[in-house]
Amino acid sequence: MNVLRVVAQLNVLLTSLSSVQMTPIFVYGTLKKGQPNYFRMLDKSNGAAAFLANAHTLERYPLVIAGEHNIPFLLNIPGEGQRVKGEVYNVDRQMLEFLDRFEGCPTMYQRTPVKLEVDELVGQGEKTLSGGSTIEAFVYSTTTYQPDWPKLPNYESFDAYGDHGLVYVEREAR
Repeated sequence: MNVLRVVAQLNVLLTSLSSVQMTPIFVYGTLKKGQPNYFRMLDKSNGAAAFLANAHTLERYPLVIAGEHNIPFLLNIPGEGQRVKGEVYNVDRQMLEFLDRFEGCPTMYQRTPVKLEVDELVGQGEKTLSGGSTIEAFVYSTTTYQPDWPKLPNYESFDAYGDHGLVYVEREAR
C-alpha cells in the first residue's frame, strides 16, 4: 500500500512538473554563455533556464554598446543594423520575473516578441529544433534610447571581451 501511495505521489509530481509553463527568451548580450552575467541564468534561486539553441534574428536590428557602463542594447528598430546572433533559453515563470527585474523591464528594456532562425540542430525527440527552422521568442530590446545611439557602431554579436575596446562595467562595480 505504501508503494502505491509513493507511486501516486510521484505521478502527481511528474504531472505538475511537465505542466510548468516555459517561455522562450532570446539573449544576445551579457547573459550568453561565456559572458559576465551568464551565471545568473544558472542560478537556481532565480528560477529555471534550459538552453534551446543558438539563433539569429530574422530581421536586422541595431545592436549597440552604449552608456557609461558599455551595456549592449538591441534597439527596437527593425530593418536597420544586422541579424543579431544570440542564444534561446526556455525559462520558467520565476526566471522570467527575475529577468524582467534584472533587465529593468519595462523602463530600460521592453520584453517583445522576435522571430529567429535556428543556427544548428539542437535537442531531441519532439522538441528538436533543426538548423534553418524559425521560432519565436521574447527579447529584451529598447525603444527608449539616446538620439545618437542608432548612429553608433552596431554588431552582429556582443562579446564583453571583444576587440571593440569598450569595457563592460559589471553591476557590482557601478
